[in-house]
Amino acid sequence: MRTLFLAAASLIPVLASMATAQPPAATPAANPLTAEWTGPYGGVPPWDKVRPELFPAAFEAALAERRADYRRIADNPAAPTFDNVFVPMQLAGRMLGRVNTLFGVMTGNMNSPAYQALDREWSPKLSAAQDEITFDPKLFARIEAVYRKRASLNPQQQRLVTRTYDSFVRQGAKLNATQKAQLSQYNQALATAFTEFSRKLLADEGTAILVADQAQLAGIPDSVKAVAKAAAAERKQTGWAIVNTRSAVDPVLTFATDRALREKVWRAFVNRGDNGGDTDTNATIAKIVKLRADRAHLLGFKTHADWRMQDTMAKTPAAAMDLMMRVWPAAKGRVAEEVRDMQAIADREGQKITIEPWDYRFYQEKVRKARYDLDQAQLKPYFELNNIIQGSLYAANRLYGLEFKEITGTVPVFEPNMRVWHVTRAGKEVGLFYRDDFARTGKRSGAWANVYRGQRGLPPAQTVLSSNNNNFAKPAAGEPVLISLDDAQTLFHEFGHAIHAMLQNVYYPGLAGTPRDFVEYPSQVNEHWLLTRDVLDKYARHYQTKAPMPQALLDKIEASKTFNQGFATTEYLSSAIVDMKLHTIPDGVVDPDAFEKATLAEIGMPKQLVMRHRLPQFNHLFSSDSYSAGYYSYLWSETMDADTFAAFEEAGSPWDKATADRFAKVLLSTGNETDRAEAYRTFRGRDPDVNALLKKRGFATEK
Repeated sequence: MRTLFLAAASLIPVLASMATAQPPAATPAANPLTAEWTGPYGGVPPWDKVRPELFPAAFEAALAERRADYRRIADNPAAPTFDNVFVPMQLAGRMLGRVNTLFGVMTGNMNSPAYQALDREWSPKLSAAQDEITFDPKLFARIEAVYRKRASLNPQQQRLVTRTYDSFVRQGAKLNATQKAQLSQYNQALATAFTEFSRKLLADEGTAILVADQAQLAGIPDSVKAVAKAAAAERKQTGWAIVNTRSAVDPVLTFATDRALREKVWRAFVNRGDNGGDTDTNATIAKIVKLRADRAHLLGFKTHADWRMQDTMAKTPAAAMDLMMRVWPAAKGRVAEEVRDMQAIADREGQKITIEPWDYRFYQEKVRKARYDLDQAQLKPYFELNNIIQGSLYAANRLYGLEFKEITGTVPVFEPNMRVWHVTRAGKEVGLFYRDDFARTGKRSGAWANVYRGQRGLPPAQTVLSSNNNNFAKPAAGEPVLISLDDAQTLFHEFGHAIHAMLQNVYYPGLAGTPRDFVEYPSQVNEHWLLTRDVLDKYARHYQTKAPMPQALLDKIEASKTFNQGFATTEYLSSAIVDMKLHTIPDGVVDPDAFEKATLAEIGMPKQLVMRHRLPQFNHLFSSDSYSAGYYSYLWSETMDADTFAAFEEAGSPWDKATADRFAKVLLSTGNETDRAEAYRTFRGRDPDVNALLKKRGFATEK
């Protein structure tokens, strides 16, 4: 599963003023972080001027402005109306929005010790500032007054008012003063703990296993060895360095014939955050889970999961668990079949071993080769990064009419290897699209999308500034960037988030964000176009010969599309089940390692693989509240995504324009202006069919 999408908008502004804001150390005009974004394309972020020492003054000035904005709304003597309460709330704190965007991107992509120190200092302050807005009784009274008379408003206004009111209530606006003070303490403590977890995990992911003897790298493709050589050189070491991130580890586990090396690399990777000492995350996780449970109780909910799922499509933990447990038995059963196939090959080769987790990827490739005459090493030469990027742009143009013109070098970026495109549609400005593709020290692991600036129609109207962020291994100078099929699917996935942002056409920004279990849906749909014949024939060309991928190889890919789905589904789904069970512990008291072990035993986790994200490194859950009690959302979204692509297939072509237009109009462009389940029914004529998901993964369908 792919990693984070961070662009979902909050109904309550992300940041607010602090109650005792000090005079700013620098005026907004003197600090480039607080200034309006200038230049072409509606203004662009001043990445070339961002420095950590500028943020304290920027936060102080922006918080002061935000405080004044909300005071004007709360203290307005006129009777509360939609126009004097909700419209100014939609526009409040624009400076703080800019500063927070810059800071969030830097802490995710360029997280030096200076940024880590700022994060530790400011996260609890910003949390307290948020609570000040939520807990303001005068502001909430005006919100509630409009809410009670919302029947006179148009449908979009009614939805904005209702969702904002409900969100304030969920965040504690109706608590008494003592309860609000306690809730704010919980929120600030959580903000500090999230920062602590991220710092510890980043430190473990910055480590590497050094290999001095090239013989240990037998079986590993030259392109992967070149990346390891470059990583060692970056660390001023001789030999080869296997960095403790997924993009560096997976190729070793897939191709290395040295079983001892595979085990060593695997153990280092799966034990990130679980090694004792300063980088161990278990105590931090226990603190987070307990704080979440206490907060949920204070807000009137049985568990954190019950609180978090109020604004989702699933609505309840039980509904999410029901879907997961409908898929789990089939996934686990398929793993048993896959292990039998792998063990048979190991036995035929005379290997006196029992398949262990560090063997799974290695022997699954042998099975793939034996069954389909296909291995990942054959595919990589056809997945050159620049070509696959162009393929993603081609598909977006053909489906949705988005036009891309590269403008790299004409606008500021925060890292020299970034690329930028100007985006239009039907001759109209859409915005800019940024790519930051390579792993480096200080960048968190995984792949994700950001929106630096979201579209809105409410004056002053805004165009989109969106980005994709990956952790592809950067090769030595002059070497091609060859990515795996899985990496290429990740690229299309994250680009699906960008397409969603670029096609958005909402008036009120408060109706831009979608429920957590909808967020991954557009991105998962977009993965389907990678393996269409047109994209492969045009862009999956051999990096040396420039020849398109042979038809015979395409046929092998198609024949193997459901191969290894037991592994892929089980490693993901186990993580999602553990997440939900963890966050339905009523008192939140937990020993993370013991809980993980007991829960996996309870559901019968196959011993030959581990969770995709073990709790000690589960960034989705513990670097913020974002995916907590929400990792199931990939499966929920995939149910819709599989059923959506089936609509294209039923229309006769993955490029069917009428279906693409309807998909864009009903689901991609509308943000959260209507209930997403209703919007899906409008698009498909019914609720999503789980059988489409089961069929996609090659499992038996339900009757």
